[in-house]
Amino acid sequence: MSAKVWLVGAGPGDPELLTLKAVRALGEAEVVLMDDLVNSAVLEHCPKARVIPVGKRGGCRSTPQAFIHRLMLRYARQGRCVVRLKGGDPYIFGRGGEEAQWLKERGIEVELVNGITAGLAGATRCDIPLTLRGVARGVTLVTAHTQDDSRLNWQALAQGGTTLVIYMGVAKLAEIGAQLREGGMAADTPVAMIENASLPEQRECRSDLLNMEQDAQRFMLKSPAILVIGAVAGTATSTAVTAMTSMQLA
Repeated sequence: MSAKVWLVGAGPGDPELLTLKAVRALGEAEVVLMDDLVNSAVLEHCPKARVIPVGKRGGCRSTPQAFIHRLMLRYARQGRCVVRLKGGDPYIFGRGGEEAQWLKERGIEVELVNGITAGLAGATRCDIPLTLRGVARGVTLVTAHTQDDSRLNWQALAQGGTTLVIYMGVAKLAEIGAQLREGGMAADTPVAMIENASLPEQRECRSDLLNMEQDAQRFMLKSPAILVIGAVAGTATSTAVTAMTSMQLA
C-alpha cells in the first residue's frame, strides 16, 4: 500500500464547521494524531480509528514535534490510513507546512484538507467583517509568538492599512499595543479580543489599542484567543456573544 498522511484541519472548535472532505478522511482513518485544541466531538466521524493525543499548548507540557513526525512516518510506512488532525487550518500557524515537507523528504505522500481558521470564524461570530469596502482593503494574519523570539515589523503592520488578526497574543498585549502605536497606529483604533472562537463559550471584549491590556485583565481574557485590530472591530456587536468596551468595564 502507498504511504500517505492526511493533514486535516478541524476548524476552530465548532464541529459543524468541518468540511465534507475532512469528514471523509476521518471516516477512512485508521490512526488519528489529534491536537489538543481539536473538539473531541469530531471524533464521531472516525469510529474505527486509533486516536493518539499529541497536544501542544503554550505554557503546558507538549508533545515534542520530532516525536509527532516519527509517529506519522511509522504508521504511514505500515500502510495505515493516517490523519494528522489539527485545530483551525493546518497551514495557518499549525505547523502543517513543516510536517508536510518533512514527510515528503522521506517519500511519504501528503494531502491537505483545509479547515476554517479561528481568526475568520471568531470575527464572523462577532459580526466583524475582516474586509469591508471603504473601510478595510485587506486582512493580515500574524502570530505574536515566534520560535526564535524574532520581532515582527510592527511599523509595517501599523501602516499597512489592513485589518490585523493576531494569534497567540494574549501574553503580549502590552507589547503589541505599544509597538503598533509607536509604528503610527492611532491609540483609539478599535480592538476585539475573542476567546474560544466559534464555541458556545465564545466571549468577546471590545476595546481600543490604548486600553486593551487593562480591559483584557478586567475581562479575565484567556487563551486560546485572537485579536482583531482595525476599524472593522468597531462595527456592531453581535448579541450572541458577551461584549465589553472600555467604558463598560470602567
